[in-house]
Amino acid sequence: MLLQLSAEFDLQSDVVPWLLAQGPAAALDTFEKSAATLYTVNVERNGKIIYTWKGSGRNTCIGLYDPLNKHNEHLYTFEKDLHIISCSINNEKTLLAVSFLQSTKEERVNHLLQPVSKCLALLIEIHPINNVRVLKAVDSCIRVQFLYPVADKSSFLENQLLLISEDKYIEQFHIHILTEDHQKVVIQKTGQLPRDRVVDDLIWAQWDMTEQRLFYIVPKESRSILKCVQFYPDENFNLILEAPLDIPLRETGLKFVNFGYDNSQDREMDPRSLNLKVFTNKTGSFCLCYSQASNIPKEVTYSVSFLHKGYSKTFTVALQRTDYPQMKEVAFLDLDYYVAVYLPGHFLHLLNIQHPDLMCYNLFLKGEDARINMLPNSPIQSLFKSTIWDCCSGRLFTIRMNECSLLQFLRNSKLDSDRLAALHCALLHVRNTTDLEMQIIQWISENLSACYTFNPIQEFIIASLYWSMCPETSKLDKLLPYTSLLYWNGIIPGITCITDIISLPELKVQNCKGFWEKLNLNLECVKYTEPQLHYNNNVLRREWYKLLSEEKVEERRTTTYSRNIFDNAKKVLSNLAAWNLEERLVPLFQEEDYQQRLLMGLMVAQLKDHLMRHLQYVGKKKIDQIVLDYVSKLLDLICRIMEAIWRKYSLQSYILCLDERGSAAEFAAFHIMSRILEAANGMCMPLPPGFHTLHMGLGVRCLPLHTLLHYIDNGVLQLTETCAVKLWKDLDNTEKNEKLKFSIFTRLPEAIGHKVSQLWDHPVNSNCIARNYVKLLLDKLRDRQHNRPVADRLSVRVEFLPLNYLADMLAEVEDQGLNPLEEENNVNAKFVEETALKHTTMLLGL
Repeated sequence: MLLQLSAEFDLQSDVVPWLLAQGPAAALDTFEKSAATLYTVNVERNGKIIYTWKGSGRNTCIGLYDPLNKHNEHLYTFEKDLHIISCSINNEKTLLAVSFLQSTKEERVNHLLQPVSKCLALLIEIHPINNVRVLKAVDSCIRVQFLYPVADKSSFLENQLLLISEDKYIEQFHIHILTEDHQKVVIQKTGQLPRDRVVDDLIWAQWDMTEQRLFYIVPKESRSILKCVQFYPDENFNLILEAPLDIPLRETGLKFVNFGYDNSQDREMDPRSLNLKVFTNKTGSFCLCYSQASNIPKEVTYSVSFLHKGYSKTFTVALQRTDYPQMKEVAFLDLDYYVAVYLPGHFLHLLNIQHPDLMCYNLFLKGEDARINMLPNSPIQSLFKSTIWDCCSGRLFTIRMNECSLLQFLRNSKLDSDRLAALHCALLHVRNTTDLEMQIIQWISENLSACYTFNPIQEFIIASLYWSMCPETSKLDKLLPYTSLLYWNGIIPGITCITDIISLPELKVQNCKGFWEKLNLNLECVKYTEPQLHYNNNVLRREWYKLLSEEKVEERRTTTYSRNIFDNAKKVLSNLAAWNLEERLVPLFQEEDYQQRLLMGLMVAQLKDHLMRHLQYVGKKKIDQIVLDYVSKLLDLICRIMEAIWRKYSLQSYILCLDERGSAAEFAAFHIMSRILEAANGMCMPLPPGFHTLHMGLGVRCLPLHTLLHYIDNGVLQLTETCAVKLWKDLDNTEKNEKLKFSIFTRLPEAIGHKVSQLWDHPVNSNCIARNYVKLLLDKLRDRQHNRPVADRLSVRVEFLPLNYLADMLAEVEDQGLNPLEEENNVNAKFVEETALKHTTMLLGL
C-alpha cells in the first residue's frame, strides 16, 4: 500500500463518548440511533469540525470539535427535528450560520405541512445565545460558509458570510458586530444585512478554504468559463482569473465541492453528474481534474488539465475486474505535489503536477499496491492538502506516502516507467531522511544494468539537486534541470493517454502575490521562454572541450579568465570540505586534477551567469552561494554514493597498494565507479578530486593487462600523475611489472611521463631519456649557426664519425649554457654519449 491513512477525527470515538456524558438536553436519544442521527456537517479553515445530532425529545443539536485540544463544545439546539443542510461558525465562535429543511422526513412523506422543498437559512448570535436572524427562506437548498481571514488578527469587527444557493447564485453578507458588557456579541444593524452578489448563473462551484478562494464555472454559448474569486481579509473580493474550458460539460444540475456535506445529497445525485475538482500548489501549479461516466462498462476515462502548462491529458484505463464493487465515480485526491486518481479495487494513479510533461513521472498502480486501507466506497472530499473527509462516516484522515512501501515498490518494479516514477517520488519525500536516501543509493548500486531507458545515477543526482535546492528560492525550479531525459517513448501497460493543447488562463489583476504571482510566472514561461530556462550542459561541454584542446597545442596561459575559473573550483572544494567534517572512508586524494577543476570552475561560472539572467532580484551574493551549494552538493552526492559502496563491501583505504591483486568486492566497486564516470560524462558533471586516481588504482589491481590497456585507450581509465608515481614506486622491476610499466609509460601524457621517467632506473628508460634530451637540444638549435666542433673535446674517441660529430655538438651546446634540462642534473653530454655508444654497439652487433 503506497498511500497510508491516519485517522485524525472519528465521530464514534471523539464525539459519542462526550455526548453520552452530557445532560438530558444534549444527550443522544439512544446510542443505537447515533449512527443515523450523528453526522459531520462542515470542516472550517482552522480545522474545527461542526457536527449535528438528535438529542432527547428529537431536538436537533449542533456541536463543535477542536482537534488541537481534543475538545467538544455544544453550540446550539433547535427544539424540533430538523434536517440540517449546511452549517458554519465564524472564527471567533460568536456567530453561527445554519440552513435546514423546515419539515421532518416523516412530515414530508405524509404531506402534512407546507411544500417539502422549503429551506431556511439563519444567522444566530451564540456568545451568548441572543438573537436569530433569517437570511433566506426559499424553495431551493442553501449552503452557508463564513470567510476566515488570513491575516493574523485576534478579532474582526466585520464578518463575511457566503450564501450559496442551488438557484445558481452566490451572495456575500457583511455582518458588523458589537461587543456589549465586555462579553455579549450582537449584530450591529437591526435591519437587513448589506450583501453583494458574487456570482450569477453558475453550474459548478468549489470552495478553497485554505486560501479563501471560490472557483466556479459559468456556461457560455461556445464553451464554459472557469473563474476564480479571491477573498481578502481587509478587502471585499476580486475576480482574479478566467480560463476557457475545452471540456464537454453536460448540464446535470448544480454541484458544490467542499461546501460541507448534506447526508441526503448523494442519494439524490445524478449518477452521471460531472465529477470535477480544482487543485493548486504553492509552486504555482493549477490543475483541473474531471471525469464523466463512460459508455463502455469496462473503461474509465478521466482528464487532467494542467492550466499552468497549457495542455491537458486524457487517460483511459481498461478495468481488469468486474466483480469488485465500484464507487459511483473516481476520487481525486490532493497530495500537494501529486494529484491522485483513485478507484477502489482497480487502480491508483499518481500524477506529478509540477512536471507533468513526461508520462514516466506518473505512478500507475494496480492490485495490492493501489489499495488504500480504511478508505471506504462512500463519497469522500479532499479538503486540505493531504487531508480526506469520509463524508458518510464523518471521519477525517491525513494521507501520506508510505516510505517503506515506496522503497519496496522501487525494489520490486520490473518496468522502467515504475522505477523512474518511484525514484523521483522517493527523492521528493526524502529531503531530510538520510536513511531513506542511503536505501535509494543501495537500490541504484544493485540496478545499474537493470534500467534500459534511463541512467539511475544521473536521475538520482539531478533530481536530488533539484528537490534540495528549489524550495529555497522562488523561480529556481524553472532554472535548474529536474531530469536527465529529454523525451520518453515508453508505455504504461493498461492505460492510454491523449495530450491536447488548451487555452491558458488569464489573470485579471496586476501585481498579484503568493500563489497568483507564481502562477503568472508559470504562464509567462509557457508563453515565451520555458524551453530556454532550464540550465543546459551543452554550452559547458563545448567550452570545456575547447579549453582542453587549447591545453594540448599550446602552453597553459595564466589569464584573468582562467584564474577566475580555478578560483571558483577552489571555493567549491572549500565549501564541500566545510560540509564534511568527518573523515571519509573512500581514499580520495585532494590532488591537482586539472581537467576536473577546470570543469568544476566552468560549471560555477556558467550556472552563475544563467541564474543572474533570470534572478535579477535575488542579489549576486545569494546567487553565488546558490551556485556554490549546487556544485558542492553534486560532488557530495557522488562521494556519498561511493561511501555507500565502500561500506557495503567493507573496503578500506589500503586498496591503493598497487603491488597486490584486487578482491571481488574491489572489482564490484571498480564497476560502479565506471558507471559513475559514464553518468558524469553523459551529463558533463565534475567528479571529486582523486576520483580518476582511485579508479585507475582499482583498475590496476582488478583488471588483466590487456583489459586495463583497453580501458585506458578508450578513456574509461585516465592516467593521473599521482597514480603513475605510486605505480612506479610500489612495483619492482620483475618481468610482469616491467611489461605493465612499459605499457603504461607509452600512454602517459608527455608532462607526466617526463616526471615519472626520473623515478625509474632502467636501461630502456635511460635510452628514452637520452633520446628526448637530444631531441630537445636539436629543436633549440634548429635556427642557430654553430662553429665546427673541436675534435679533442670528446672524452672517448670511436671510429664512428656521426657519433663523434653529435657528441661534439652537444658538448658545445652545454658550454654555451643552452641545456634545457640542466636544472635536473639527470642528463648531461657524458650520459648521452655513453648511451648512444651502447645503443650503436647493440645495433651493429659488436
